[in-house]
Amino acid sequence: MGSTGRKAAMPFIMLTVLIDMMSIGIIAPVLPKLVGGFMGSAADTSFAFGAVQVVYALAQFFSAPVLGALSDRYGRRPILLLGLFGMAVNFFVTALATAFWALLVVRMVGGMLCANVAVANAYVADITDPKNRARNYGMLGAMFGLGFILGPVTGGLLGDHNIHWPFFAAGALALLNGLYGYFILPESLPQERRRTFELKRVHPFAAVARLREFKGVESLVWVIGLSTLAQFILHTCWMLYTEFKFGWSPRDNGMSLFAVGLMAVLVQGGLMRQFQKYIPAPKLASIGLISSTVAFIGYGAVPAGWMMYVVVCANLFGYAVNPTIQAIISNAVDPHRQGESMGAISSINSVAAVLAPLLGAPVLATVSHYPRGDWHIGMPFFFCAVLQGIAAWVGIRYFARQRISATAAA
Repeated sequence: MGSTGRKAAMPFIMLTVLIDMMSIGIIAPVLPKLVGGFMGSAADTSFAFGAVQVVYALAQFFSAPVLGALSDRYGRRPILLLGLFGMAVNFFVTALATAFWALLVVRMVGGMLCANVAVANAYVADITDPKNRARNYGMLGAMFGLGFILGPVTGGLLGDHNIHWPFFAAGALALLNGLYGYFILPESLPQERRRTFELKRVHPFAAVARLREFKGVESLVWVIGLSTLAQFILHTCWMLYTEFKFGWSPRDNGMSLFAVGLMAVLVQGGLMRQFQKYIPAPKLASIGLISSTVAFIGYGAVPAGWMMYVVVCANLFGYAVNPTIQAIISNAVDPHRQGESMGAISSINSVAAVLAPLLGAPVLATVSHYPRGDWHIGMPFFFCAVLQGIAAWVGIRYFARQRISATAAA
């Protein structure tokens, strides 16, 4: 791919991730209501909504490494287009579902097809020099944040009129992006770097296990897994936690999520470049891991709601952790295996998405009886701090060993 193609490709990949996150955000306010339309009670709705989330995450867990490996064999472009057009059809059919079983099947198929983020990460690795990967992964992270800013607001406004409109809007966005990619997006993976596809090598457990083969970065896989699990538990508990402890309304929660997304965009979309000029990647990741651990403690301990915003803003380096570590892993992986490795990381994210409600909700339930403002209600976030603290310990030890090895080799 020439320099012109690379310049055209990176904005498209950023747009793809933005639309993925917007689509998820758009349906978030109305999916529980859509599920509730098929149920007879609030308890049934809660169980059914959990089932929809788990089915989607499990489907993505099993399909992401397969699609990532297929992109190593057939190229990134066809797999990305398959995901975009499949996602568009999925949203349209979800809006038209007339029975809960149909909704469940549709969401499962959607999870199977939607590995756009994993393939997009591999695409970025194809078109980016190793020294610029952390910056470009940071730009993708900024698209995550921007999508979570724009999506819920759009979905909430549309859903006030009709709960089906957000699904049609999300489908239309995915369809337009797919058409744009069909006519504009170049292929990033040349024929000489493609690999043979072997189904036995791409089931998710094998894909995760084989990350150990990638120059000793298995420790960083644990860091990503623990950090992602902590983040998903935070997302699972945030709404109820702030209601129990501070009496926040949905509007208050929406504003807080807006602040989180804004900080992610600010750091990953702009400040990452400045960080990289002055801070080596291992040190930046270590600082970010420590900052995130302290932030989780702060979320659980603060006695007043306005202090949550202080913690969100103070955790500046925490937003740089994922793109930095992802770049380190990508640089350690053979160029022929970028799709496979990013698919495995996507599977780790899917496992976290499944485990988070199973771990976070019971912890919050055990402390929900405490009076408003009581520090015990922050127990889910203290649990997140433990997970993040372990990740920080593993990551810092890993970087220390790498530094010692490099010194000895020199």
